[in-house]
Amino acid sequence: MSTPVLTTAGLPFDDIRALFAIMPPASAECADMARERDAALVKPAGSLGRLEEIPQWLAAWQGKSKPTMDRPLVAIFAANHGVVAQGVSAWPQAVTRQMMETFAAGGGAINQICATYELGLKVFDLALDLPTADITQDAALDEKAAAATFAFGMEAIAGDVDLLCLGEMGIGNTTVAAAIFHALYGGAAADWVGRGAGVDDAGLARKIDAVERAVALHRAHAGDPLEVMRRLGGREICAMAGAIMAGRIERVPVILDGYVAAAAAAILHAIDPASIDHCLAGHCSAEGAHADVLRRLGKAPLLSLGMKLGEGTGAALAAGLVKAALACHRDMATFEQAKVG
Repeated sequence: MSTPVLTTAGLPFDDIRALFAIMPPASAECADMARERDAALVKPAGSLGRLEEIPQWLAAWQGKSKPTMDRPLVAIFAANHGVVAQGVSAWPQAVTRQMMETFAAGGGAINQICATYELGLKVFDLALDLPTADITQDAALDEKAAAATFAFGMEAIAGDVDLLCLGEMGIGNTTVAAAIFHALYGGAAADWVGRGAGVDDAGLARKIDAVERAVALHRAHAGDPLEVMRRLGGREICAMAGAIMAGRIERVPVILDGYVAAAAAAILHAIDPASIDHCLAGHCSAEGAHADVLRRLGKAPLLSLGMKLGEGTGAALAAGLVKAALACHRDMATFEQAKVG
């Protein structure tokens, strides 16, 4: 199946809404075959815990009785945000570009994790020199730009990818993620705002204030998740949402990284909770209310290491677990082969 092209023949978001009607279901038959294989392996039933469930999840969403991890990819989407002008970050916006250069030179944490687990890595520059509008004053993006960026994200799985790990880079993006959660889930802005990359108390107060003002400004549109995405999010949010949807349509299972990646998943989940059934939560971030978000999304994280770096690092580490789980499933002896029992 080829990924549908967003034509924007009508309103730009019409094409995105249409994708929800063509999402393929999990293959129960392939999951059952993987489960039967697991039952024959030389171990007590259930003794590997969630490592037994992972190959079944891969089989179900890849539509393969023998799941694979031949071309895993970590995709990092990088973007800049106008809301940084509100003093919400401890770092200047130039750091986004500097980190992109660090990734290109192989010097990031994500580079080392990908090398360790033999994961592919692609980093996408989403118009870094053109930050989104300040969400406390205007919509981050217009509908056409948001839909085009969603479509760009859908192309991330090109090249026979069989497992996609999603990550991001962008100074100020924990602010926009918090605004999305506040708009979708309510409560107080302070419930969703954390310290991000290390703001002090004054910076935290500015961040909470910015989220409060942004959500108040766009409150009339909070009932439409795609409007929430374009008004309060950023290019990396739109692109990651597109990548998640493409993964579903192309039968590529997805591992979500942390707090910001969860915001992209939350947009899709708010439209149709089943739209992220092919996603695993790689880890629970130390940032903000990520644990609460994962609970709302129905995702139990594979790891909880106190991380909040972003860059796809938590998802990539979780991919290492997926790789180990698949190796056990594929290469362990069966009771019959080992002549046990």
